[in-house]
Order: sequence, then structure tokens, then C-alpha cells
Amino acid sequence: MRLLRLLSLPLALYLLVLPLRAQTASSHEDAAIIAVLQKSAADWNRGDLDSFATSYKNSPDILFIGRTVRRGYAQMLEAYRTGYSTREKMGTLTFSNLEVQPLDEHFATATGHFHLERSAAVGNANGYFMVVMEKTPAGWKIVRDDSTSTDAAPSK
Repeated sequence: MRLLRLLSLPLALYLLVLPLRAQTASSHEDAAIIAVLQKSAADWNRGDLDSFATSYKNSPDILFIGRTVRRGYAQMLEAYRTGYSTREKMGTLTFSNLEVQPLDEHFATATGHFHLERSAAVGNANGYFMVVMEKTPAGWKIVRDDSTSTDAAPSK
């Protein structure tokens, strides 16, 4: 009985500390994912689409869902180059309400609001996004991007 009591104290302490260790690891990963998103916004705001695109995994398997569904890194980058061909069209990108939900050690989702501040001639753009991030040897990369505009659709 005495042995059981002696063994139960370290086990109880371990079970109390384990969630704290997991929370610290999760907080570190959350911060790393948010840093990727913030870097992508800084790259965008410099007008550097090539650097912006490095937040995505360079793979034919990535998926981007917006007004259309695009697959693959090259198609995603080409769509950005076509849709945002000038600094005026790019505007200034900001993210807010960022939240990270770990799925496991190698995948997480990040959600948030985006805002593109642009000239009156082009108009601002707003919406929400959810990205699936994969932890790769090169760091966290976007493998799925679902962005939804909250702006009114243009009238026909």
C-alpha cells in the first residue's frame, strides 16, 4: 500500500504537468504559424508576389478556393499575378482575428479576416479565410486556402 502511494504522487504530478508542456508547444507552433501569415502580408505590401507565395507549399497538390478552385502552386501564383498585376490592385493587406487550431503535430488550421486597403478607383476588399498549414522541413506552409469575400458581388 505504501509503495502504491509513493508511485501515485509522481504519476499525479506528471499528469498535471503534461498539459502545460503540450500548451507551451502549441503556443510556440501557433506563434510560428501567425509569423508565416504576418510575413506573407509584409511581402504582399512590398509588392513581392514571389516572396508572398513562399508561404504556400510549392506543390501541385495545394488547393486554393476563392471565386474558383485552383490546384497547384504554379496555378495559384499565376492567378495572383493576373488578378493583382499592379500595386494599385494589390493595395495594403492586413489580417485580423487570427486563430490557430492545431490538428496534430504536422497540421493546423488558421482562420482570420483579411482587408485590402486600395484606392477608390479599385475599391477595398474584405473577407474571411481558413488555411490548412502543414509543418514541412522548410517550416509551416499553406496547403489549402479557402478565402471568402464579404464584399457585395458586382452587379451585372
